[in-house]
Amino acid sequence: MTPAAAVDDILVRALAEDAPWGDLTSEVFLPSGARARAALVAREPGVLSGLDVFARAFTLLDPDAVVEQRAADGERFAAGDVLAVVEGDARAVLRAERIGLNLVQRLSGIATATARYVEAVAGTGARVVDTRKTTPGLRVLERAAVRDGGGHNHRFSLSDAVLAKDNHLAVLAAQGVSVGDAIRAARAALPHATTIEVEVDRLDQVEEVVAAGVTTIMLDNFSNDDLRTGIGIVAGRAIVEASGGITLDTIRGVAETGVDVISVGALTHGVRSLDLGLDMDVTAALRVAAAAG
Repeated sequence: MTPAAAVDDILVRALAEDAPWGDLTSEVFLPSGARARAALVAREPGVLSGLDVFARAFTLLDPDAVVEQRAADGERFAAGDVLAVVEGDARAVLRAERIGLNLVQRLSGIATATARYVEAVAGTGARVVDTRKTTPGLRVLERAAVRDGGGHNHRFSLSDAVLAKDNHLAVLAAQGVSVGDAIRAARAALPHATTIEVEVDRLDQVEEVVAAGVTTIMLDNFSNDDLRTGIGIVAGRAIVEASGGITLDTIRGVAETGVDVISVGALTHGVRSLDLGLDMDVTAALRVAAAAG
């Protein structure tokens, strides 16, 4: 569950961006006090994520709004399924509609894509994880969507763990410092529980990195044959992660090499938002109007 304060912070900023001085159309066209009822309907199948965020968009604007959630995050749905029903002040419903939809569509797209990658490696023992290639400001939601799709999270931020990548190693080389010495110095300086991961892109780097005592070694853009060779060199001394341009078509072969973790940036930066719609219940609206008349 994403922390409520984080959800509210994202939604407040999104709603302010979308209607900085109010929703001019609804305020002019709709009478004050009008009520609306609408259903969140799937136009295509997928895996749900972000329904709580969707619901909160409406209750932030109308505390008396009622959102009936008919599915749960992580559940699969079919085209035509009603995922939620919203009822509340019509102006608030229409003002929150686009923000709520944008988020639940994108998050469900991430969860759906993740589920496909996870299914592709089933039975191999490899763990599918995300990367920091997330939408700025939405990382906490997009990481939750990866989990809803059955995937796992890498480090959340630069503050969470040491992960030395190619550019770090390039700076070390320019300074005449060996990667092994840098790893040992890091281990001496860090708390004992802090993990250290180092990315390599050549087989001849593997032994030095592993011998220095890393937690994880990332084999970046290795062929499957080189992954197998690298795993043999590591020989159980560290977690082995594969990364670099891995697609749905190639991930099974990567998993079958025996790597422990496969990181896939496309889970968050290369997905298509799912087609979900908010359909207004015209019959309910007419009943309300007639009662008011």
